[in-house]
Amino acid sequence: MEQLEPDKQKLILKEYGKNVQRLVDHITGIEDREKRTASAYTAIEIIKQLNPTLKQENDQKLWDDLYIMSDFKLDVDSPFPMPEKELLGKKPDPIGYPKGEIKFKHYGRNIEKLIENAIDIENDEEQEAAIIFIGQLMRSFHSTWNRDNFDDAIILDDIKTLSKGKLHIDLEKVKENGLFESNTRRDFKLPLQVEHTNHKNKRPHNNKRRSNNHNKKRRN
Repeated sequence: MEQLEPDKQKLILKEYGKNVQRLVDHITGIEDREKRTASAYTAIEIIKQLNPTLKQENDQKLWDDLYIMSDFKLDVDSPFPMPEKELLGKKPDPIGYPKGEIKFKHYGRNIEKLIENAIDIENDEEQEAAIIFIGQLMRSFHSTWNRDNFDDAIILDDIKTLSKGKLHIDLEKVKENGLFESNTRRDFKLPLQVEHTNHKNKRPHNNKRRSNNHNKKRRN
């Protein structure tokens, strides 16, 4: 095989330069395996010194580059296996896109997934809370498409359609409590929770102390 002139040396990885490529070619040609392995380790350290930024790289990447520069002919006892030549330059597999038609495009696929998860909730109160949350999202999405003639009944009908009739909440309850309004969900509690919270937060008033503060004279 005809040898290339030094200035016509083929660079496999141009970022390392001609000198590193020549070093790798020399190491690959060493007959003694033990010396070849020791020289390969030395080459890795030299590469790190010549390229300080590569010190932050994973050592496996440097060994992979060493194998690549040797055209996968370097036979040494390295801490990492030789990468597969077939994978070099291989295009990544295409990312799969979700299949299936979206029932209501203005809501998006995530709403459908939320509804699927809500159907699986066994606890009635937790399922109702999930429906309220989904209703709020659907109302916000719906309002960007159609601001006129809006009614909570539309959202409930869409929830019923997407859930195939498995999710339901009383329309009058939704309207009276404004459950599908985004600023009301955090204030909405079940009746027992409201009673318990009010009892817990109720504090006795210290009228005597307030009276003393009121009658306290200002000092000049």
